[in-house]
Amino acid sequence: MDVSFILIILLFGAAATYFVGDKWASKAALIFSTAALAATIYVTYRYYVGETVNFMYPWIKSPKITLFFIGDRISLTMVLLTTALTPIIVASSFGNLFPKTRAFYALIMFMAFAMAGTFLAGDGLLYYIFWELALIPIYFIALIWGGGNTEERKKAVVKFFIYTFAGSLFMLVAFIYLYQKQYSFFYTTLYNLRLTSTEQNWIFAAFFLAYAIKIPIIPFHTWQANVYQKAPAAGTMLLSGIMLKMAIYSIIRWQLPIAPIPAIQYQYIIVGLCIAGVIYGSVLALKQDSLKKLLAYSSLAHVGLIAAGVYTMTLDGLRGAMLQMIAHGFVVVGLFFASEIISRRFNTDTIREMGGIRIQAPKFTSMFMILVLASVALPGTFNFVGEFEVLYSLAQTNIWLVVIGGTTIILGAFYMLRMFQQVMLGEQNAKVFADINFSEGLVMVLIIGVLLFFGLYPKPIVDFISPELERTLIYIKQI
Repeated sequence: MDVSFILIILLFGAAATYFVGDKWASKAALIFSTAALAATIYVTYRYYVGETVNFMYPWIKSPKITLFFIGDRISLTMVLLTTALTPIIVASSFGNLFPKTRAFYALIMFMAFAMAGTFLAGDGLLYYIFWELALIPIYFIALIWGGGNTEERKKAVVKFFIYTFAGSLFMLVAFIYLYQKQYSFFYTTLYNLRLTSTEQNWIFAAFFLAYAIKIPIIPFHTWQANVYQKAPAAGTMLLSGIMLKMAIYSIIRWQLPIAPIPAIQYQYIIVGLCIAGVIYGSVLALKQDSLKKLLAYSSLAHVGLIAAGVYTMTLDGLRGAMLQMIAHGFVVVGLFFASEIISRRFNTDTIREMGGIRIQAPKFTSMFMILVLASVALPGTFNFVGEFEVLYSLAQTNIWLVVIGGTTIILGAFYMLRMFQQVMLGEQNAKVFADINFSEGLVMVLIIGVLLFFGLYPKPIVDFISPELERTLIYIKQI
C-alpha cells in the first residue's frame, strides 16, 4: 500500500457518500473518513519501518506532468492531521439537520481528498491542481449551508473565492516559469535550479501572495473573519483546522527551498507582517461580541505566529510551526465545535446573550475550559510545545521579535478567559441548556485527549518530523 490508497479512499468515499442518499450520507462519510485515517496510519507505519510509500505514474507527456505523490515525514504528518480531523468534523455535524445532506457530506469528503492531495503532491502542477480543487467544495459549503443574511454571506464567500483564486494564479505563473528551466515540475528538480537573485525575488513574491492570502497574513486577511462567521461549523473547522495549514506547509515544501535568497533578505519585513497579525488579531478579538468572530480573530493571531516561526528558517522555527499546526488544528476545531453546541441550544452567536451555562452543563463547561486553556498554550497542553519552540526560534533571530510576538500569550489569555467568563459563568440563563450528549462528548474527549497526550509527550512527533526538516533546511541554506 502506498500513499495513493489514501486518496482513493477519500475520493471513493466522496462518491459513495453522495450516492447512498441523504439518510445514510453522514454514516458513509464517517466510515470512509475513518478508513482513510486507518490507511494513513498504516502507510505511515510502512514508511517508518523503511519501506517506500511514494506513488509515481506518467500522466501527460507535454508538458511533462507526473502523478507523483510523496510520502515523507512532512507530508505524512499533514495527511495524518487531515484524516484525523475529517471524521471528527463529520461526527461534529451529526447534531444538525442539513438540506441536501448527501451533497454536504460528499463535499466534506471531496475537500479532504483535495487537501490530502495538496500535501502529498510532488509534482508542481499536480500540487497546483489539488490546491485549487480544495477551494471548490468550501465555496459551496459556505455558500449553500452558511448562516446569516444571504446577501452578506454571498458577498463574503465570493470575496474569499476571488482573493484565493487570484493569488493562486501568480503561483501558477511561477511554476510555468520554473518548468521552462528544466522541463520538470518535480519538487527536487526545482530545489536544485540555480536561479538568479532577481528570479528568486519574483518567484518568492508569486508564492508569497498565494500563501499570504490563504493563511492569511496582514494585509491579505480581510476575507477571513466574515467567512468563518458565515460558514457552517463544519466549513469553519475545515478552513481553520486544515485548509490554512496547506499554505504554511507549502512555504516549507515549495517556497523556501526554491527561493531562499529573498526569504533571508526580507526576513524582518516578512516576520514583522506575521507578528503584526498576532497583535492585530488579538486586539480585534477583544472587541468581538460574536463568538465565532472572536475565535476567527484568535485563529488569525495564532497562525500569524506559526508563519513567523517558519520564516525564521531555523530548525526550531520549522519544527515549532509543524507542531503548532497540528495542535492548532485540534484546538480550533474543538473551540468551533463548542461554539456550535452553544449555538444549537441558544440559537444565537452573540456573547452578551449567553452566560450561566456552567450551572446547567457542568460537563460541557469543564471540557470547554480545557480547550480554552489549551488555546492560550497552558504548559501541559500540546499548544504550549509548539508555541514555545516558535518563540524560541524568534529569540534566535531577534530578541525584540519574541518580546512582541509573545504578546499573543498575554492577549490570548485575556480575551479567551474573558470570553469564557461571559459565556459560561454568571447566573443561570433563562434559556435551557442541556448538558453535552454522548456523541458530542465523544468528539470533545477525542480532541482533548490528543491535546493532553502530546502536550505531555510530544517526543513521537518531534522525532518523526525532525530529520525531514533538517534535510529541508539544507536546501534553504544552499545559497
